[in-house]
Amino acid sequence: MSRVRQPPLVTGISPNEGTSWTKVTIRGENLGTGPADLVGLSICGHNCLLTAEWMSASKIVCRVGPAKDDKGEIIVSTKSGGHGTSTVSFKLLKAEKIGILDQSAVWVDEMNYYDMRTDRYKGISPLSLRPSNPLGIDFDKGKVPLKDLEALFPGVSGEFTSENFSATWYLIENHSVTSFDQLRMAASNLKKQATKKNEGSLAYVKGGLSTFFEAQDALAAIHQRLESDGTERVEGSMTQRLENVLNRASDTADTLFQEVLGRKDKADSTRNALNVLQRFKFLFNLPLNIERNIHKGDYDVVINDYEKAKSLFSNTEVSVFKKVYAEVETRIGALKILLLDKLLETPSTLHDQKRYIRYLSDLHASGDPAWQCISAQHKWILGLMQNCKEEFINYQREGDPRPTAFSRIRDTAPLNKGGILHTPRHGTWHYETPQQVQFVEKLSDVVIGQLPNFWKLWISYVNGSLFSETGEKSGQVEKSKKNARQRQNDFKKMIEEVTHRLVKLVRGALLPSTLTELELRLYGGWENKTELTGPWLTQVIHIVRIIFEALVALEIPNDLLQVIQDLLLELRHHCLLVTLHHTAEDVKRVAEKEDWVVDNEGITSLPAQFEQCMVQMLQSLKEPMETKPGEVNILQLDQDQASELCVDIIKVFINCLEQLSTKTDRDIDTSRMSVDLASPNLFSGIQEDFCPTLEQRLLIILSNCQYLEKHTFLNLAEHFERHGFTGTEKITRVTVHAVKELDESLFDAYIERKSDPIVGSLEPGIYAGHFDWRDCGTPTGVRNYLKEALVNIITVHAEVFTVSKDLVPRVLSRIIEGVAEEMSRLMQCVSSFSKNGAIQVHTHTFSLPLSPVSQMGHASFKQALEVLPQLHNGADKKLLEELLNKFKSSMQLQLTCFQPSNVQPVKR
Repeated sequence: MSRVRQPPLVTGISPNEGTSWTKVTIRGENLGTGPADLVGLSICGHNCLLTAEWMSASKIVCRVGPAKDDKGEIIVSTKSGGHGTSTVSFKLLKAEKIGILDQSAVWVDEMNYYDMRTDRYKGISPLSLRPSNPLGIDFDKGKVPLKDLEALFPGVSGEFTSENFSATWYLIENHSVTSFDQLRMAASNLKKQATKKNEGSLAYVKGGLSTFFEAQDALAAIHQRLESDGTERVEGSMTQRLENVLNRASDTADTLFQEVLGRKDKADSTRNALNVLQRFKFLFNLPLNIERNIHKGDYDVVINDYEKAKSLFSNTEVSVFKKVYAEVETRIGALKILLLDKLLETPSTLHDQKRYIRYLSDLHASGDPAWQCISAQHKWILGLMQNCKEEFINYQREGDPRPTAFSRIRDTAPLNKGGILHTPRHGTWHYETPQQVQFVEKLSDVVIGQLPNFWKLWISYVNGSLFSETGEKSGQVEKSKKNARQRQNDFKKMIEEVTHRLVKLVRGALLPSTLTELELRLYGGWENKTELTGPWLTQVIHIVRIIFEALVALEIPNDLLQVIQDLLLELRHHCLLVTLHHTAEDVKRVAEKEDWVVDNEGITSLPAQFEQCMVQMLQSLKEPMETKPGEVNILQLDQDQASELCVDIIKVFINCLEQLSTKTDRDIDTSRMSVDLASPNLFSGIQEDFCPTLEQRLLIILSNCQYLEKHTFLNLAEHFERHGFTGTEKITRVTVHAVKELDESLFDAYIERKSDPIVGSLEPGIYAGHFDWRDCGTPTGVRNYLKEALVNIITVHAEVFTVSKDLVPRVLSRIIEGVAEEMSRLMQCVSSFSKNGAIQVHTHTFSLPLSPVSQMGHASFKQALEVLPQLHNGADKKLLEELLNKFKSSMQLQLTCFQPSNVQPVKR
């Protein structure tokens, strides 16, 4: 019983993609026992059995046919194993017409190329079974659709390599309109091709058989004569005669062709010389090519050509080669000098610097070009910074700005970070901005524009990225890293010198007192006519912070940037002090703008303006006082001085209030004053041009003091805390104490001016008309002196109420207290009272306390009542009550002003 074999399995194909008629190698298992066992092979659905060549049970070679599918499996069928399977696939690519001169990424069978002149494939390979045109006539396709052909001829194909080839389909598809004569010619061509194929290579042999036979006969005759002669090199022998004949023939031939051969030798020598020139034309043309490429700036080409020539001719012993190579070395030496000059030229970009360093390293220039470039850039940056200062100093002195080195680098060194320094400004900006601020901005342009490239050049020098692959192979990278380690301290000193120069230049412009005399001569020289204000100093701080952040972003060590941090701290502290001092001046100017216009609460605009001035000061200090990462909190560093300055500012305002209260009428500018005409006109002589009296100013300032104590100072304390100020409790406590002292002083002054006349009028009024307490008539009412005193108190009430109703109780209580004390003193001076006098004095004493406000002076009244004679008679008490009721009724309108007011203030 025979063993059943496994079905074929295709596991690989090489190549796995290609165009039609690509030769492929199929590998797998059970691919047949021999060529006769292989009965089927299809790739992408196309039968390729006709081109298949069985190699072994695991290998088959064939060509891919023009399949319709773009991608498909490889199926092998054998008699022994049946229909097989495949684990791989083949991708059929679109065929391209490739001529004999066209470039191609794949191998093109040159025996089967495409002739673009005739639009035909020429020279079909013998191994290929795909003739481009089997009939040998032009295609003349009709318009028969492919679908119609498939319907007419089911199961067959018009492809002549297919096993189901149909000649009828082929003729209809390709020659549907071809004439009969041309088809007859095509049939003749097919016969010729079949005959030529049958003859094969034997036809060439048949055509030369006669020549072979003649040569064979001649050689046989010579051999026979030599054997019959039997002599060799005997004089007169046939062999000798034959040799002589051949020698003469050779001499004759030499004579005939000597001239031809001489010309041939001369031509050969000339050809050899031309071959040498052609072969070594690279070397002979190299000096001129180097000169041309240097002129064009193609230094890469020059270096590549030089390396090539160096590898070929550096050790040559040929004199002409040595001479040409020496000239090449001379040109390369001049190129090294040129590249070094360009490397050290300023200004230049980081890209150009790296390029020139790489060129010089590839040319093996002497020294260390990278370090030379770093040193030159360091000196140039220092010079730029110093020239920037000299430019502004000269402009400040002469008023004529001249172009400097800094002006030439403005376009080559743009600001990389924070573009605020290059924003367009108004044409007059340079004349409005102080020269010192402009200088710091231009100085920041230099530092931010140049120092990052300087630092990056050093980093490239340290890590060896300045060199090409040639430099890496020659060991220059390791040499550069070694030099960088040795020069690390030198570069650190360079960075320190740049940062210290930056700081000292800024100090010379803004903080000259922090420099020594020698440093002032080098970095100072500014004519500081006016001190910079807080906003300009804030802008300078902002610029210096931008410089610091740009350098931190480069990962420069913090110890090298500490001097910039120290500068920032001093600038912030200076800005804080300057702002506080200027705010004090602003507060003085605010007080000078007092217009004496009060609202219903008795407050002028002065407290609000003062508060606004202080808030603006805090807002302007927001950026200087802000603590960036790595910075010190300036308020915690010097909180006592800042608190004292804030207290001084508030005290300046309090002093201004005191000065306003003591000004005479002639010192007051009435051009800015006005009065609210809608308010009750209780002052005599008030016109449209309102000029407050001294008493009115005292009341207005007293009202403002109360508002400062209750509102303004509390609001300022909140603002101070919000902006990070410490010691706000101390500020509030000291300022409140100061404003209370001013309040007491002004209040005493006002009471003195208002209370003394009223109190002074009591004694003359009592004893007017020689009044005697021991001898007086029956009382009929309150005497006129007391009514006059009451009217004067009401007048004061009206004056105070018009300014601030909150001051009324305080003022009236002090005045009534003074009246009560004076009444007590006068009553104690009376030795005795008559009956009518006792009734009269009780009437006068109890007429004032009728107002609740007057009860505030009860201690003085109690003392006065103790010295009064007592009324024991009921009739006397009844008379006293009637007199008091009569007084209350007659003075009812006047006494209403002493009642608590329910009228709400109306904002004006």
